[in-house]
Amino acid sequence: MLGAVIFALYGVVATWQTASFGRVYATYGGIFIFMSLLWAWKVDNFKPDTYDVIGTVVALIGVFIIIYMPRK
Repeated sequence: MLGAVIFALYGVVATWQTASFGRVYATYGGIFIFMSLLWAWKVDNFKPDTYDVIGTVVALIGVFIIIYMPRK
C-alpha cells in the first residue's frame, strides 16, 4: 500500500515542475533508463553490454538536449 502511495506521489511531483510537463517527463524517461541499468548492474549483478551502454548514452544525450537547449 505504501509503495502505491509513493508511486502516485512520484507521478504528481513531476507536474509541479516549472518547465513544461512534457519536457520534464521526457527527461525523466532518459534518467530512468540510466538509473535502471545502473540498478541492474550494481544490485542484480547484470553486466551491461556495449549496446546497453550506447543506448543509455544516447538517452542521456537526449535528456541534455531537451533540458538545456535554448528556446525562443
